[in-house]
Amino acid sequence: MSDRPLTLEAPDVQAQPPSLAIGLSRVGVTGVEKVIRVRQHGAEQLFSARLECFVDLAGDQKGAHMSRFEEVVNEAIGEVVLGESTFRAEDLAQRVAELVRERQGARHAEVTIAARYPEHKPAPVSGVNTQEIYTLYGMAVASERGTRRVVGVAAQGMTACPCAQELVGAAARVRLLEDGFSAAEIDRILEAVPVATHNQRGLGTLHVGATESGALEIEARTLLEIVEQSMSSEIYELMKRVDEVAVVEKAHRRPRFVEDCVREMIGGVVAKLPELPDDAFVSARQENLETIHQHNVAAERHGTLGELRGELESGLSPPRHTTLREWLDS
Repeated sequence: MSDRPLTLEAPDVQAQPPSLAIGLSRVGVTGVEKVIRVRQHGAEQLFSARLECFVDLAGDQKGAHMSRFEEVVNEAIGEVVLGESTFRAEDLAQRVAELVRERQGARHAEVTIAARYPEHKPAPVSGVNTQEIYTLYGMAVASERGTRRVVGVAAQGMTACPCAQELVGAAARVRLLEDGFSAAEIDRILEAVPVATHNQRGLGTLHVGATESGALEIEARTLLEIVEQSMSSEIYELMKRVDEVAVVEKAHRRPRFVEDCVREMIGGVVAKLPELPDDAFVSARQENLETIHQHNVAAERHGTLGELRGELESGLSPPRHTTLREWLDS
């Protein structure tokens, strides 16, 4: 018997023709979890990230090479993330998308990253330092034209219902009139004492994208500020009593519907990111977890920045709003 090691010559099954010659829009992997060590603000931190990677598949190819997705993710993490001074999810998504497209021989590759990461901020009055956990999103679509990138964030906050506040305020006004207070005195009372209403914990999500020719250098903190300021008040994991008073009073002095939050996010992008071109993409979504109902409420708006700027200037809504899928594929 020969002492030579046994080798197995296996055919490349994925490259064989399929039984039906039909191309597929998206083939790939989901739920890829990685713990990434990143240098941020001069110190190393761990980020928990989930990735999805897809390519289009030609009608003459049976399947994609699934193991290459994992190889590319590991390689890109080593190239892009380790040693970087600032973690940018969209940079990692871009590199993975471009490598996946190259390795799979695809016309089109798409990568999405969701990373959970901490930010430290002081409570509003006491200044006690509290750690808040946010979600950072990065997306990239690579094609022969180049790569489109999207950066996004998700943050929680608090909203106070304007409708219930109006009803409670009207009922209080009637009782105060019956108790002998004048209209002017009642106005002073209701101005000094925040009127009660029911509250919701809200989840705001904001995405901003740039075309193949556009730069995308947006700090996640800028987007987080826009999202948190769109709600009635920010929330904090750790608060003293003076902080609780400040948060509750702030929320009740600027009640907002779920629709208001979305509009405030759009207005924040237009005001704080004037350098973005009209072909940039914006998507804002707000979901509020109701307290006096068993259902939740949600609102969203998406479109190019040109569409949104034009609507804000003219007051006229375009006949349709560009979706993220349309913008990515255009």
